[in-house]
Amino acid sequence: MSDDKQLIQEILNGSEAALEILIRKYYKQIFAFVYRNVNNKDLTYDLTQEIFIKMIKKIKSYSGKGPFKSWLYTLAINHCRDYWKSVDYKINSLQIDFPENLSNERNSVSYIFEKNQTREKLKSGIQELPNYQKEAVLLKYYHDFKIKDIAQLTGVNESTVKSRLKQGLQKLHKFFKRGEEIENGRVREK
Repeated sequence: MSDDKQLIQEILNGSEAALEILIRKYYKQIFAFVYRNVNNKDLTYDLTQEIFIKMIKKIKSYSGKGPFKSWLYTLAINHCRDYWKSVDYKINSLQIDFPENLSNERNSVSYIFEKNQTREKLKSGIQELPNYQKEAVLLKYYHDFKIKDIAQLTGVNESTVKSRLKQGLQKLHKFFKRGEEIENGRVREK
């Protein structure tokens, strides 16, 4: 695939083909990031489309100093943050959509069920995190960004990113531990 900076130069010169290539290159990654943030497929399609519309409108402002991928993720992060602040978020947060196609080599029904259960628990746990911790966890563990890159994308220093990751993982651990205690009947009613 072509170098991002070359594609951007072609886009700035009016090439729609280069724009299509650039969008196709990053669409799945941005869609996955947004989906993991909002957990609603229909909403994810809308937000992802809005992010790429913003990208098209603002592509002239890309300076070329850092990787285009980081610039695009910054747009996505900011768009998600704007969504979380919106009235639509407060309305849609009551409706959670979790369907997901499983593609697994293992044929065991119990294995598939167990993996799906774990995935659903993890999604629920991530949704319980404050947005700033959810953002850090998703960027690090789902999108393989380094801590310094997450710091740059989110506009905070590296120690803050490390702290958010540590606190987020601790909360996820407690969430899973509490879930196991409930399943095993060890939680007393208050």
